[in-house]
Amino acid sequence: MSTLFFLAMAPPPGGNGGGGGMFGTLMMFALIILIFYFMILRPQQKRQKERQKILESVKKGDKIITAGGLHGTIAGLDEKTFLLEVGDKVKLKFDRSAVGTIIKEGESETKGAK
Repeated sequence: MSTLFFLAMAPPPGGNGGGGGMFGTLMMFALIILIFYFMILRPQQKRQKERQKILESVKKGDKIITAGGLHGTIAGLDEKTFLLEVGDKVKLKFDRSAVGTIIKEGESETKGAK
């Protein structure tokens, strides 16, 4: 009976056992998850926070460009919408999420054009 016990406790034939392979696999998955977090999820969270700051900082009189490319001046604000003045007595109502960028004083509206 004692020889049976020692045979059961002996490592399997093949040398390195099975535990090292499992540990290496888990470490590889952990490394992949860390890379995924730092290259994809974290930058996305930063962009989302910046976008939220932009949407909260919009105020009456700001010149903006909507996500659709429409240029205008904020004429009024509600909790979820804003009124955009695009011409003389022409006002359009948009959802706040339509704000693309806010044009600061001194910036040209056509900063990409040459």
